[in-house]
Amino acid sequence: MKKKLTVIGAGGQMGQWFTKYFSDKDYEVTGHDSENKVTGKDIIVSESLVGAILQADFVVLCTPTRRTPEIIRLIAKEMKRGTYLIEISSEKAKVVASLSKMPAKINPICIHPMFGPGIKTLKGQNIISIPIKDAKSELTMAKSLFEGANFVTIDAIEHDKKIAVILGLTHMMNLVFANIISKDEKSILTEKMSGSTFRVQKTLAESIMTESPELIETIISNPEIRRVAEDLWKDVGRLLTAVQESKTEEVVNYIKECQERLAKHSDLNESYKRLTKMVKAVEK
Repeated sequence: MKKKLTVIGAGGQMGQWFTKYFSDKDYEVTGHDSENKVTGKDIIVSESLVGAILQADFVVLCTPTRRTPEIIRLIAKEMKRGTYLIEISSEKAKVVASLSKMPAKINPICIHPMFGPGIKTLKGQNIISIPIKDAKSELTMAKSLFEGANFVTIDAIEHDKKIAVILGLTHMMNLVFANIISKDEKSILTEKMSGSTFRVQKTLAESIMTESPELIETIISNPEIRRVAEDLWKDVGRLLTAVQESKTEEVVNYIKECQERLAKHSDLNESYKRLTKMVKAVEK
C-alpha cells in the first residue's frame, strides 16, 4: 500500500518540487494551498487544510515562515498518531519552538533544504537538519526520505546565525545590485562593455529575482541579518571614506587582510579557476 503524503503550500515553487519528488517515489500525494493553484500529475487536490492531513503518514510544510507556527498549531492535534511532520522553512528559532510543543504522537522532522526548485537530482545537495526531540531518529528518517543529499546537523540558533550570511546577506546584496542595474537605461551598452565578473554577478542576481518576493522578504527578514548588515554598512562606509580621502594605504591594507584571512580556509587560485568555468557556462 502506498504511503500517504500531504504537501501544505503545494502551489508554490518548492511545494511543486516536493509534490513531484514524492509522487515520483510512488507516494500517494495530496496537495493543499490557500493562495496558489495546485497542479501536477496524479496529485490529489484538497481545498481543506485539516482534511488534507487527517490520513497522511507524512505532512510537508512549504509555507511562509511567518505562517508556519500558526499552521503547526492548527494541524498538530488533527494528525493521526505516528505522522511525520516535515518542516522546511529558512528561519528556525520560532518554528522550532512550535514544533517542540506538538503532541507526543507526532514525529517532527525539521530541515532546511539548501537548494531551489530547479534541481534535477538530490545528489550532492545540502540539507540542514535541526533536532527537535530525537536527533538520531529524525536524521535517520530524513536521510531515508532524501537519499543522496548531504546532511548537516545544527541547532536552531546557530542555524539562523549562519543563514543570515549564507542566504540573508547574499540575497540582500544581490537584491540591491539587481535594483541598481534594473534602472540602467543603457543596459545594452553596459552588457557590451562588461567583463566576466559583471556577467557572473548579473546572472546570479537575475536568478535570485526569479524567487517570489515573499520568499526573498522572508530570507532578508531573519533577525540575525541586522548584525551582519551592520558590519557590511560599516565596511562600505569605511572604504568609501578612505577612497574619497585618498587613503590608498588603508584601502590596500584592508584588501590584503581580507586576502590573508580567506587564504586560511580557501584556495583563492582555485576559486578563480571555478569562476572561469562559471563564465564559460554563462556564455553558452
